[in-house]
Amino acid sequence: MDGGPRVPEQRRPGSGSEESTALRFSVLGPVRAWRGPVSLNTGSPQQRALLAALLLREGRTATAGELIDALWGDDPPSQALAAVRTYASRLRKALDAGVLVSESGGYAVRGLPEGALDVAEVHDLANEAEKAKSSGALGHARDLLGRALGLWDGEPLAGLPGPYAEAQRVRLEEWRLQLLESRLDMDLEQGCHAEAVSELTALTAAHPLRERLRELLMLALYRSGRQAEALAVYADTRRLLADELGVDPRPGLRELQNRILQADPGLAEPSAPAAETVTAPVRPHQLPATVPDFTGRVSFVSELSDVLASAEGRVMAVSALAGIGGVGKTTLAVHVAHQSRSAFPDGQLYVDLQGAGSRSAEPETVLGAFLRALGTPDSAIPDSLEERSALYRSVLDGRRVLVLLDNARDAAQVRPLLPGMEGCAALVTSRVRMVDLAGAHLIDLDVMSPEEALQLFTKIVGAERVASERESALDVVAACGFLPLAIRIAASRLAARRTWTVSVLAAKLADERRRLDELQAGDLAVKATFELGYGQLEPAQARAFRLLGLADGPDISLAAAAAVLDLPVEDTEDVLESLVDTSLVESAAPGRYRYHDLVRLYARACAERDESSPAERGAALSRLLDFYLATAAGVYGIERPGDRLVDHLEETGVDGLVFPDRRAAQDWLYSEAMPLLACVRQSAGGTTLRRAVDLLWAAVDLAESGANFKEYEAAGTTLRDAAREAADSRAEGRAVLVLANARHFSGQFEQAHQEARQALALSEAADDALPCCWAANLLGIYSFYQSRYDEAEEFLERAIASFRACGDLSGAASALCNLSRLHLQTERADSAVGLARQGTEMYEELGHTLKAANGHYALGLALGKNSQPADAVAHLGQALTVFRASRQRLWEGMTLFRLAEVDLLAQRPAQAAANAEMALTPLREIGGEWRRGNVLTVLGKALNGIGQSGRAQVCWTEALEIYERLESPEAEEVRGLLARAGADCA
Repeated sequence: MDGGPRVPEQRRPGSGSEESTALRFSVLGPVRAWRGPVSLNTGSPQQRALLAALLLREGRTATAGELIDALWGDDPPSQALAAVRTYASRLRKALDAGVLVSESGGYAVRGLPEGALDVAEVHDLANEAEKAKSSGALGHARDLLGRALGLWDGEPLAGLPGPYAEAQRVRLEEWRLQLLESRLDMDLEQGCHAEAVSELTALTAAHPLRERLRELLMLALYRSGRQAEALAVYADTRRLLADELGVDPRPGLRELQNRILQADPGLAEPSAPAAETVTAPVRPHQLPATVPDFTGRVSFVSELSDVLASAEGRVMAVSALAGIGGVGKTTLAVHVAHQSRSAFPDGQLYVDLQGAGSRSAEPETVLGAFLRALGTPDSAIPDSLEERSALYRSVLDGRRVLVLLDNARDAAQVRPLLPGMEGCAALVTSRVRMVDLAGAHLIDLDVMSPEEALQLFTKIVGAERVASERESALDVVAACGFLPLAIRIAASRLAARRTWTVSVLAAKLADERRRLDELQAGDLAVKATFELGYGQLEPAQARAFRLLGLADGPDISLAAAAAVLDLPVEDTEDVLESLVDTSLVESAAPGRYRYHDLVRLYARACAERDESSPAERGAALSRLLDFYLATAAGVYGIERPGDRLVDHLEETGVDGLVFPDRRAAQDWLYSEAMPLLACVRQSAGGTTLRRAVDLLWAAVDLAESGANFKEYEAAGTTLRDAAREAADSRAEGRAVLVLANARHFSGQFEQAHQEARQALALSEAADDALPCCWAANLLGIYSFYQSRYDEAEEFLERAIASFRACGDLSGAASALCNLSRLHLQTERADSAVGLARQGTEMYEELGHTLKAANGHYALGLALGKNSQPADAVAHLGQALTVFRASRQRLWEGMTLFRLAEVDLLAQRPAQAAANAEMALTPLREIGGEWRRGNVLTVLGKALNGIGQSGRAQVCWTEALEIYERLESPEAEEVRGLLARAGADCA
């Protein structure tokens, strides 16, 4: 942190009124002064140069001779002394009294309030960052350095003449680079290597001889899985240093090259700093509430607590609890986790992995949620499981975090979610014994002992009621099979029945067991208890219990539950909370409810047995589907005003939610993604099939954003197959169209092309107008990608006419923007700009913020190719802002890619490289291989333009492999680039 200029001593400000009129100065950019919010006139460049010289002298007096040398050097004017006096006099009048003082034939700036000079503020922040780093609080240190670097506003002392200003400019810029290198080093220590590559690429272009930046770039690339590029950076650096300075790289750079060549494991992950016990970026506290009546399991609590207490100083402490359903695995794990919270001051993560269900949680989805909970922005979260897992471990490095992985399917599901860092620990619960989870401390949880079971029962029921009927109480817990879940439900029922005695409960349980004697022994006690609890419910409670158990999702919201029950939200909440009191339903979070998987199975059995007709069960699920469809249609309408899709969806008999703004609508869609998609799959048949297809269509953002693409694609496949089996050409056409659209987002163009043709044929046969429009638009895009330009134009012209015939101006605008790209490719640049402008204006007239961003994207692309780079950047920048705010990572990446293309055309290779690097992060998985190949090609051109030819060749080689694998025509251009690069190096 050394190397910064010394600055004037400052005093603390006084009252608030003094602060509001206090003087402030900046020199890390143009030299400026303010009194409160009012900008002061600091005069001519020479006068500002004198002010800067005084501000940077730490309050020490500068003689007139020193100031003359500072302003004019060896060639001062004849009236230099008079000029200095004039400048000082003017400044004294502009500033507060007593600030600019005269003494000993010179001048000084004294008595500035604290924080008055930006250089002093940077000094303070840099010192705080150094202290934070020393204590291991790297996240806080990074934030402090980020704030310090944010105080630079362009070139220091901008526009000032004189040798002193020039020397200080050099010094202040060197200081900025030192701080920047420190912050980037911390970025890599915190696992932010993928994001750092873009910034480091631009910095090495601006400062090609600065070896520390090259070293950081090599490390960032290596940790991002780009070893060949990292080695190419070294080769480029060695060649540049030899050509420019006639020297070899310094030892540190050479050592890093050797470690990369040897795949040194020490480079793969950041070194582990001390835990951040003072300030951490985000400290999640996700543990479910522990039960107040936790009982027994003393030896297990002690054993698990000891393992967790040993986490500090160990690579990772993992404990895996195994046992049958209802044995209390989750309750024990949550209880121990709460007891151990103090040992994990940086947070506790929790997830229900749904391993006992038909569709367990995907590890990459869980990692995304964990990374967001740990403070990682969406834009920084990679898409592949491997990259997310690596970033997750890096973010946890230096922290002490407990991770509770509940209800795991198997060890394969768990492994990517383990923190793997010293000081962290994981608790895993599962119905299977995880013998293949390396290093795990395994615990087999059996039923409670009779004494423990009796203690639990007594805590819930009350000691007085049990004391006089101890034998009956023992009969009850024995009838419950000593399973905690069964005991809790039975005891809750007795606690709610003050007129019952314990012996009455025991007798009822015995009767239930006799009725269920055909069951296997392992299920007997639990189901008997369920029967008892269910049998005592009020009719409204029993109905809610049966019907809500039919829904397939991992949990259900209060609003969705109200739709299932066909009740007002307030009444629904009352009945659900009463079910929570009976322990038959769990409150997953405020406004969300879930079943233990065994209870869900029992609830469904009750629904089949006790509902007056199957029609009621179907009606309940139909209302849930209607609720999701109506609400998703509302979200679609808010996102895309004027889009006619909402008018072509199946009618619903249930109203959806209403949202105040786009943000609230998006939040609902993404938070309900898993229950919504489960509802789609569950509704793939019979009278609900068409509505399920339309729900998936309306929820297209789940695919376009990449957030839930796999689940979305799987649901689409299920619907297509169901529609085909039902011989419903309308539903099949829409389902195939939805799939084609999803494949387009993921870069599966050949499959998407085939499906779009199928969708068009099916929709024409079903006389379904809007899908025909969409299919024609998609076919125009795919024909364009395949260089069949006449065919593409025919489809796009057809789409425009069809959309207009349907009154769908939003769809017509989309096709116009696509046609603009075709005109651009076929050397009709002027008409391309006109078409894109027309489409954008149509979107904006409709108030269509999200799709207008697509219009600005197309317009920026056309303007860039039409030699209007400034206008192109402006439109692409507007698009980028909207795509980021709308969580559209595919389009965020594509817009960054287009910005890189414009930068190349405008001869800005360093900026092009930075934008292309940023584009790679979201496009690494979401957009497919072809799009990634395009970005790598442009990145190689940009790198070649900034003298990093070795790295450029690595990018082109990877792009060529992609194009050859896909048999893409772009391969020919890349072969030419590599051939020319090889000839230049020869």
